Formats: sequence, C-alpha cells, structure tokens
Amino acid sequence: MKVKYLVPLLFLFFTAQTFAQTDFPEVPSPPRLVNDFTNSLSSQQESDLERKLRAYNDSTSTQVTIVMIRSVGPYDISDYTFQLGDKWGIGQKDRDNGVLILAAMEDRKVFIATGYGMEGVLPDALTKRIVNQLIVPNFRMEEYYTGLDKATDMIFKLASGEYKAEKVTSSGENGGAVIFFLFMIVIFVIIPMIKNKKDNNNHMGGKGGNVDLFTTIMLANMLKGGSRGKFGDFSSGKGSFGGGSFGGGSFGGFGGGSFGGGGAGGSW
Repeated sequence: MKVKYLVPLLFLFFTAQTFAQTDFPEVPSPPRLVNDFTNSLSSQQESDLERKLRAYNDSTSTQVTIVMIRSVGPYDISDYTFQLGDKWGIGQKDRDNGVLILAAMEDRKVFIATGYGMEGVLPDALTKRIVNQLIVPNFRMEEYYTGLDKATDMIFKLASGEYKAEKVTSSGENGGAVIFFLFMIVIFVIIPMIKNKKDNNNHMGGKGGNVDLFTTIMLANMLKGGSRGKFGDFSSGKGSFGGGSFGGGSFGGFGGGSFGGGGAGGSW
C-alpha cells in the first residue's frame, strides 16, 4: 500500500518542481533592472550593471532590463521573453520603450525583446547582431558580465542615434558588394589564369599571378570594411555609457510597457 501511494506522490512532487523552475518570476521587491536568479554574476558585477541601467532609465525613461534564469522549460525563449516583458510591464506605458535581455543559463539561450516603441531603433537585424557579436561569444567563454555590458552599451548607442538603424542594416546586408567582389575575381583572377594557361611562352605567369592575388586580397579587405560599415565597432572597447560613467540613482519600478514581436536570440 505504501508503494502504491508513493509513486503518485513522487510524480506530483517532480511535476511541481518542474513548473516551479519554469514559472515566470515575480518582480523583485524592491524592483531592479538587473535580476540574476542564477548567481552567474558576482555581486559587484550585478551592482555595476544595475547602476548603469538605472542611470540610463533616469536620463531617457527607456528601461533596459536583464533577467538571468535557469531555464524557460517547455516555452520557446522568444515567447517566454515577450510574456515576461508584458507581465513585468517593462518600459513606460505611453511609450512602450522597454528592452528585455533574457538569458536561460541551463538552456544556453539568450533573447532580446523590444517594446513597440523601440522597434524602430532596434530592429530585428540589429538585435540579432548584438546577440551574435557581443553576447554569444562572451557567454561561450563564461564572460557573462562582459557580454551584457557590451550589449547594453550598444543598445544605448543605437537608442541615442549614435548609429542609424537604417544605415547599419543596409550596410550589414550588402548583397551588391558581394556581387561586385565576385565580378572582380572573375575579371582579375579567373580570366588572366585562363589566358596564361593558353599562353605557350607564359613569361608573365608568375608575376601576373602575384599581382592578381594581391588585388584579390585588397578587394576582400575593401568588401569586409564596406559590409561592416559603422557597425564594425561592435567588437571594440566600451561605449560612451560605460559601467562607471553614471551615478547610482534609485529605481522606482516598471511603467507598464508592452512588447510586440520584435527581437532576436541565439545560443552558445
């Protein structure tokens, strides 16, 4: 009899544990912009990020929030992030200017969701780059603070207009430059190689090959620089909103903002 009742009880216990781990966390009291429920950040790192995000909230009313949890469970991470952003009301109600960076540490997934009011300055193409170029590489090295610090710096830059979203996205998806690059390879490399092969004397073959290789390398470098555009600064240094550039301030709570379908994510 004891075994008969023990199995269902164990089943209910583990089911309850699963739901407890994947449920949406309540807003901490007092409210914070940086919420690490996994102890992935040191207390100093969490404090530095909190100070920076509070100062940005005070000066712009835009609420950039970081949440680190163990797992999203059965949810898709994008859906979980949008629902959590709405549940907490991140951003101002009349402006919907919230940004939520959610990291599910055991799932090794991260997602950036934008409120309706931030989709213009942070379109999906840009949030995808922030994830792939700043967060994911650092998270793979377990440099969680560095990834989040650089990601929030870039969000500040984009939101303040230091980078223009339309210019960045167009420069990042420069299909015309790729076609031009391939065309130049045909003109300067493929055709001369065919011509030299047919040349019985082939006096200039060696020299011509070196010149063509140099030209190809130069064109490749030009293409690389052109495709990055202003967005090439992603992997360099700290932005103008570094961790120690603002005072602490107090955070009075979220303003009731709403989230649409904008954002992007990745895994490490």
